[in-house]
Amino acid sequence: MDQRAQDLLSPYHVFSRPEWAARRDGTPMTLTPDEVVRLRSLHDRLDIEEIEEIYLPLSRLLSLHVDATQRLFLARQRFLGTADAKTPYIIGVAGSVAVGKSTTARVLQALLARWPNIPKVDLVTTDGFLYPNALLERYHLLERKGFPESYDLAALRRFLYDIKAGRRPVSAPLYSHLVYDVVPDRWIDIERPDILIVEGLNVLQTSRAAPRDGKAIPYVSDFFDFSIYIDADEDVLERWYVDRFMTLRDTAFRDEKSYFHRYSQVSDDEARATANSIWSRINLVNLHEHSAHAPARRSRPEQGEKPRRASGGAAEAVKRSGPSRRVTVSRRAEMGKVARLYRRHRQDDQHVGGTELAVDDGAVADEGAEPQIALDQRR
Repeated sequence: MDQRAQDLLSPYHVFSRPEWAARRDGTPMTLTPDEVVRLRSLHDRLDIEEIEEIYLPLSRLLSLHVDATQRLFLARQRFLGTADAKTPYIIGVAGSVAVGKSTTARVLQALLARWPNIPKVDLVTTDGFLYPNALLERYHLLERKGFPESYDLAALRRFLYDIKAGRRPVSAPLYSHLVYDVVPDRWIDIERPDILIVEGLNVLQTSRAAPRDGKAIPYVSDFFDFSIYIDADEDVLERWYVDRFMTLRDTAFRDEKSYFHRYSQVSDDEARATANSIWSRINLVNLHEHSAHAPARRSRPEQGEKPRRASGGAAEAVKRSGPSRRVTVSRRAEMGKVARLYRRHRQDDQHVGGTELAVDDGAVADEGAEPQIALDQRR
């Protein structure tokens, strides 16, 4: 099949990075270079250029979605004659360990909070909804930390339900990366924001768990209005993870309170071998079994693969590593809400470059996803 025929059959329109950057359409840059440095995570090479060319157009796209949702809410309110509390717009951010989820979430929070109408934008990570280490050890799940079964999914769903219901305040548990555990009796309160960004490893994964008593079981992604999946080639992810581990070994791990303090005492070779082992036996397995099955990453079937059922609902944006620099936008205008960005590592200047964006409106349910089993069901 020639390229033209393939393009016609593709569900996406393809744009070059400059073409996507033009969709910024004068959206003002509201971050300073110093703020960008403070927002990015360890070893993330985000710069002003990428924010201007990738994040500002994405911010503009998000503003269109949020504005349309708010106008529909007000119109429905007038039609029904009700005085319901406003419903926060929820954006989900997911992706592998070390891919840059935290940086993306923080940059979007900063950009969205500086829209002209100055919305209240809050950010919550799902780390606080992990089960405590003591409980994970009791059920032999510490090596599965970060996998779906290591989260209190029922508590996370209740949190999102309360947010969508407009309740205030809604509390989320606090997590410490220093001690690698949930902090007992510490919470952050979310006070009915205009926009809530929820960042976590597998928050876009769908479930095939059988309905209880004939009733469908809601999943975390059901609460999202727009979903962002950050992706990268596996060799790039592994390199980023190992580099980050080695840097932390010389910094945060030196704190005696650090859960990983023991790794600051070993040789470089031992530390690198440990990082590679953790990546291959835990993080990569989680990526293949769960994150890689996220709707955004598996939206287009490979050759010979069964097509997956479109379920409608959340929009998706994906940023990943790849050899090309292009932006793709769905042809399905009636379904139009998936944005897809590919992240790559430019070897020439050591900066992040190469982005692909696809916009499509149907969240694709992954029929190959593993059923979710909450820890309390294992008791």
